[in-house]
Amino acid sequence: MERTEDGRYIVVNGRRWRATDPELPEETAARLRSHLGRARSAVRTAGDDGARRAARDRVQWAKEGLGERGEAWWELAVPQRLARARDRLAQLERLASS
Repeated sequence: MERTEDGRYIVVNGRRWRATDPELPEETAARLRSHLGRARSAVRTAGDDGARRAARDRVQWAKEGLGERGEAWWELAVPQRLARARDRLAQLERLASS
């Protein structure tokens, strides 16, 4: 996948998208990506507006945890970035277990 020189963005079909935070431990990033995939699937299959909103919220939390949304990861100190990822992952795992 092509990245910009500064590593902050990936380029897909000429369009820039914020890259995943490179400081995230692979296990954390993988778990967030798993939640992201399940949430995206839930958006597509939601039976009503409430379920769709809840699934979109899960997409948002996963993307924030990965550093792809919210405050840009390169503007935060590494401990803040890791704390954000852990927090979003904990939220997602609580929802998945309920």
